[in-house]
Amino acid sequence: MGEAPGGEAVELRVHGVSGASADKILDHPIVVRVAGDRYAGFYRPRPETGAAGGATPGIAVEAYRWGALTAGAAARTASMLLLLPFMLVNLAIWLRPTPNDRFGLLGALCRLLAGSLTAALMLAIVGATVNLVGWQCVPYAECRAGRAYLSWLVVLPMGPRLALLSLIPLVTLRLFWAIGARSARAFEGFGPGSPEPKPSELTESLTTPGFWDDERITSWLRQIHVGIGAGTVDVSLLAGVTGGRSVIGPLLLYTAAALVVFCAVLLCLPVPTSPAQARRLLRPLWLTVAVVTVLSLAYAALARSVQPVVGQLPGYEGSVGGLIATHGVLLVAIAVVTLARQKANPTGSQPLLRGLGTPVVAALSVSVAAAFTATIDFRVADYLDRGFIPDPISPNPPSYGPLVPPVAYWWAAIAGLVALLLVAATASATYLSTRWRRDARAERIVEQDYPHAPPDAAARVRLVRKTIARSRLTDELGPMLIAFFVISSLGLATVALDLLGIGPTQLAARLSGQYRGIGMLAAYLTDAGIWVISLLVVGLLFLGYRAYRSRETRRLVAVLWDLGTFWPRTVHPFAPPCYAARAVPELTKRVAALAARGPVVISGHSHGSVLAAATILQLPPAALGNVALLTHGCPLRRIYARLYPAYLGDQVLCDLGDRLDWRWRNLWRDTDPIGGPLFEHHRGARPACDKPATGSVDIRLRDPRAMTIDPADTVPPPLEGHWPYHTQPEYQATVRELAALAGRAGQGGTNNPVAGPEPPPA
Repeated sequence: MGEAPGGEAVELRVHGVSGASADKILDHPIVVRVAGDRYAGFYRPRPETGAAGGATPGIAVEAYRWGALTAGAAARTASMLLLLPFMLVNLAIWLRPTPNDRFGLLGALCRLLAGSLTAALMLAIVGATVNLVGWQCVPYAECRAGRAYLSWLVVLPMGPRLALLSLIPLVTLRLFWAIGARSARAFEGFGPGSPEPKPSELTESLTTPGFWDDERITSWLRQIHVGIGAGTVDVSLLAGVTGGRSVIGPLLLYTAAALVVFCAVLLCLPVPTSPAQARRLLRPLWLTVAVVTVLSLAYAALARSVQPVVGQLPGYEGSVGGLIATHGVLLVAIAVVTLARQKANPTGSQPLLRGLGTPVVAALSVSVAAAFTATIDFRVADYLDRGFIPDPISPNPPSYGPLVPPVAYWWAAIAGLVALLLVAATASATYLSTRWRRDARAERIVEQDYPHAPPDAAARVRLVRKTIARSRLTDELGPMLIAFFVISSLGLATVALDLLGIGPTQLAARLSGQYRGIGMLAAYLTDAGIWVISLLVVGLLFLGYRAYRSRETRRLVAVLWDLGTFWPRTVHPFAPPCYAARAVPELTKRVAALAARGPVVISGHSHGSVLAAATILQLPPAALGNVALLTHGCPLRRIYARLYPAYLGDQVLCDLGDRLDWRWRNLWRDTDPIGGPLFEHHRGARPACDKPATGSVDIRLRDPRAMTIDPADTVPPPLEGHWPYHTQPEYQATVRELAALAGRAGQGGTNNPVAGPEPPPA
């Protein structure tokens, strides 16, 4: 049932983000799966129940539904929200301006940043458990009063108490391992389509055999990140309990620190190409991690002479400040290397973020991670001190304990508040400054498409004009994100103050000399920042809860994941799995099988057009002759070529057309906020390809089809925008044309591209 009859032409539809159902893709109420499984499958209308909606006579319609890979299980979708910082740092490397990474420098820097995020997560949990609960709360009577679940810890000496609480971050590390590795069969069950070994990642492209198979890299990185996480916990624990004249404690402390440094060095090395070589390196690492962690816990459990001091766990403040400094240095290095690569950009694309996509998204990942970690510590401290928010100017009463998070988190709170305000101001300024240009362009389009609109359609004309102007907002996101990166970079000035242990309230009080005036104002602003970032994180957690309970919310969350988990995990192994690791090889196999029996028109809508393009770049030459491509609502040129110029830039689009002998058509509308033309000179951008065949690719559809009500209808034609396209007559005509071209090419004929169908007159 899963094979097309001999010689049958097939239109294979691939949906975009948000996990559309098979019946919606086919526009048919009764469908049956003909290949694949419940995670990702190929569907057709059930025989004897009629044709799919928008079907072209004589051409079978099939749909590939992959949305359950990201919006399937409720628990999986909700838990993925916790991995947002890891997803962003993994995404950052794919926004680099050039495909070649000389010496692997940019990749090494991004992996080091990813490792520092794992360490930041572990430090935050150590701060909430070992530092706040074990060190700053349990020893104080008022803090543990009425809390039986904490009171029993006071009978334990400090060393055993901290060792017991250190198990919580270690269990959390194992939990993140499990979340990042789950669904392997559904997501990564398809190996490379070629037995050839995967080439060096320094020169890879979407045509590389096995490009989407990230299992080897992810497995290697996962072991290293476990070493970093466990080593961070070991160092924090040993720094708190090491003292006296014993040499065992300092020796273990230096060994744990050396373990973290060794793991960081491994992140800078190329991933071993041989599994045997990887095992030879990782087995000693695993053994060392296990031995050092067990010895650290045992040493702390046996320590009976730990002298508690008021304030932070010894060494913890410096560790957090040093990690923030590491983030800053790595972000600056990533920005410098990215700019140097951008100057030698061979892709011909005009990057959306002026070539700063990698450092911008890397800074975003650090900011989200800082919000997560600061929220963990502040909310635990807020709970333990029963609602008070202590600071250096107004500390807790002595009987409550200090319960103060590290200074770095106070700076993160106020920096987050400033960043949100300035980014909101930049977004507003961008919207207002571009409004005249967008309105003028919309006016020209409406006058061109509807020159004789009647006076009674004035309200309709205004609506269309406004819709076209709003659809251009997608092109104006660059300044807002660049402003965010600049703000993040300026925030690095607080690194020195972090290391000195000076918080924002202390700094304001010292500079003004007014501890009850300016100092209190700074304290209120800092508290506001704490609540703002906490509310954002709580909102994210609530979204996760809603995703667990609501299918619609789960699909909304999946939209973010559809865009963020498209690329392989080559930077952070705890990021959500790459669904394209299954979708692209599966599409490639299915298309090749169908093309062996007749012409195939791959119809990709929105993000589905990106999957379709990736599939064609992986197809074997024998199958390409029978394949044509139809894209609609396509963001390849408008968004993806500018966000990912190294992998989907102008040259890649040209190569894609050449592979198909230009059996490619692209439908687009001016009211579409996501899709647009591919090769047409549009919005001041230079053409993506100067070959004559590109003139037949882009087909503009007028939207709406008319301003007035048709005599046979009761309402005016709707504004279609981004969806649907398959209901238009131009769609069926284009499918018919492409199927004929693919059929002739498969029989050894020649392609003579002709202009696509013109929209009907007004």
